[in-house]
Amino acid sequence: MMFDEISEWLDDVLEDILDTGIPNEVTAFGFNLYDDGDDWSMELIGASEFDTDDEDWLCNEVTDFNTRDDPFQWHQKAEWEEILNDVTCVLKQYLENGKYADVLKAKSGIGVGFIDGNINILYSRCRSGTKADCTGKKSGRTDKR
Repeated sequence: MMFDEISEWLDDVLEDILDTGIPNEVTAFGFNLYDDGDDWSMELIGASEFDTDDEDWLCNEVTDFNTRDDPFQWHQKAEWEEILNDVTCVLKQYLENGKYADVLKAKSGIGVGFIDGNINILYSRCRSGTKADCTGKKSGRTDKR
């Protein structure tokens, strides 16, 4: 998939966010995906909650960082599962090597998913097993490896 194009879009969005500031209520970031046939789009939102046990945390949107009006868009003949997998891989790569990955990872968590579907957790500060998990309870590891 198009790592360079998504990276460039994300760099621009995150530069703007750094200029304007992240609202204090934002505790997590989410990438919402939209399916318009073979046309796809993605926006970045800030959410006021993050909970690895409740996928509805992305519904608690604080801001869309103006990406709803200017989403990342592309054309690709594929099923939604392939798109979700591809975008998940690209965003994980960005979180490893992206210019502003630290801005995203400064919050509790990051997820990606279609607005009417399940969320893939890309990053969680709660996975170390030494901190309280994302629901506020003490627990062991929350990822299943």
